[in-house]
Amino acid sequence: MSEAFLPILVIALVTLLITSITFVFVLLSKFNAVRIEAACASDRLKSKEKELDQAVLDLALIKEALTNSNLELTKSREELAGLNTRAELERDQFEEKLKFIERSKQQLGESFKNMANDLLEAKSKSFSQSSKENITALLSPLQDKITQFEKRVEETYDKESKERFSLVREIKSLQALNNKISEDAINLTNALKSDNKAQGTWGEFVLETILEKSGLSKGREYEVQVNLKSEDGSKSQPDIIVHLPESRDIVIDSKVSLRAWDTYCSSDQPSEKDRLLKQHIVSIRQHVKTLSAKDYQNLIGINSLDYVFLFMPVEAAYSTAVQTDRDLFQYAFERNIIFVVPSTLLTTLRTVQNLWRLSQQNQNANEIADRAGALYDKFVAFVDDLEEIGGRIDASRRSFEKAKTKLVSGRGNLVGRAEALRGLGAKTSKKQDPTLVEAADVSDEAEANLQQKQGKQEIGKDDTRH
Repeated sequence: MSEAFLPILVIALVTLLITSITFVFVLLSKFNAVRIEAACASDRLKSKEKELDQAVLDLALIKEALTNSNLELTKSREELAGLNTRAELERDQFEEKLKFIERSKQQLGESFKNMANDLLEAKSKSFSQSSKENITALLSPLQDKITQFEKRVEETYDKESKERFSLVREIKSLQALNNKISEDAINLTNALKSDNKAQGTWGEFVLETILEKSGLSKGREYEVQVNLKSEDGSKSQPDIIVHLPESRDIVIDSKVSLRAWDTYCSSDQPSEKDRLLKQHIVSIRQHVKTLSAKDYQNLIGINSLDYVFLFMPVEAAYSTAVQTDRDLFQYAFERNIIFVVPSTLLTTLRTVQNLWRLSQQNQNANEIADRAGALYDKFVAFVDDLEEIGGRIDASRRSFEKAKTKLVSGRGNLVGRAEALRGLGAKTSKKQDPTLVEAADVSDEAEANLQQKQGKQEIGKDDTRH
């Protein structure tokens, strides 16, 4: 029984031993872990203590820095208060100086202005007088030219206006004049119908009368019965040559045929009137043919138009013939002949007279333009002279300003030096204008010399007293 129990006991002891050993090992492991953890905790504690010490040190430094900052802030506030006080004082002083400078500037400006005006007035009187005389000498011819030009333009305009208004009245008088001429022609028909030469003379007389009434001048705008030659050397003598502007001419020839016309007017038989009217038209055609053969438009010595005027003094004879023979005008025109009667001729001659008037006006306009061009050139030259005078005045003003600057402005100005010399004891019998002296900038050196001289004089006086 005891032997049987022994193995069990041994096993139990072994088991207990193993369990104990295992427990010991577990305890050792836990102890080691606790020891390690304690060591770590100790390390952490030491680290925290160091951090705490550093924090305490930092806090002390911060407190010290804060104390210093408070001291500096207090000091800065005190300095700022001092600066503000000083700035207020300096600002007040600056404002006083600025006011003084403004007053001095105003006084200096007024003094300089008065002095400059006096000097300029004195210097400009002689210059202005001579300039005025020169300008007057230049302007007088220019003014005369302008006055003449205006007068010429006004005269031309007035003349043209009067002629324009009178032209209406003259045209109205043409009809009355034409009627009178026609009546005179009818009255003279009975006296002239039997004499062809008398008829021609009468026609030329009526033609010259119309020319005189037209306003044209004989020997200038028209000529009577001028002897000319044709290209073949034969002589011709047109009744009238009317001259046109630009060297052109119009040839007028009078043709009178009254026999058939007078009989026609006095006849009461229709058949007889038709026959006499045909004779009258044949006579007119014959005059056209004869005049065309003379070739007046190509005569040597004139520059005629391409056609010749055939003058018929009895307007009724012409109008009746043209109304009856409607080809009569074309027949004449093809032969470079144009019919004219007192009314149409007078109107044509009036037109010629107006052409001469316009030509004369154009010549006057050209002359006016030439004179205006010369006047303009003279005016431009006058303006250039004025510009040159202005430039010289500006140069004189700049020279005056420069001299004035040397006199009263800047260091070492003449007025300041002169006053310094006087202050140093220079013997003088006159004094400068106080206004000029006040306007001048007296240099610091001159003031120092003056004060030094005055100091020496005071010392000399004290030595003399002792």
